[in-house]
Amino acid sequence: MSDEAVGNDLEAALQDAAFEVDDEVSDVERERNEYLDTLQRLQAEFENYRKRVTKSSEDAANRAAGAVVATLLPVLDAFDLAVAHFEESSSEESAALVQSRGLLLDTLRKGGLERIDAVGVGFDPQVHDAVVHVEGEGDQVIDAVLRAGYLWKGAVLRPAMVKVKG
Repeated sequence: MSDEAVGNDLEAALQDAAFEVDDEVSDVERERNEYLDTLQRLQAEFENYRKRVTKSSEDAANRAAGAVVATLLPVLDAFDLAVAHFEESSSEESAALVQSRGLLLDTLRKGGLERIDAVGVGFDPQVHDAVVHVEGEGDQVIDAVLRAGYLWKGAVLRPAMVKVKG
């Protein structure tokens, strides 16, 4: 065999080996890209799962706290009635009662409690429970609040019992 034929055979063998290496590299790159895509998808799914679990935990904690606050609403009602009863009294007991009521309300406000007791605002069936209706002109507005309502972190915990005019 001549040197030229050997050279041609060697060159052909090198080209075949290069094509095989290129094919193997392509296969490895393709496999790597598939693994990378799978990993990125799993990371995104895990992040979404983590966010969902965190939100679910927060919602459960808010509902539980709201349930505890709902059990305290009769206490707030009793304070309101007592303060209204001793409104004109200037005794130390009435002052202590007003302070105690204020302390309880401030503590609950910091947690997310909002009082619904505005007179003169428009009637909203989502936050008001109309128990008395008085005829009047114009739109329906709150004429008197018979029992305060409360929102817990924006959600109605108890609607306000009101007298509506209009």
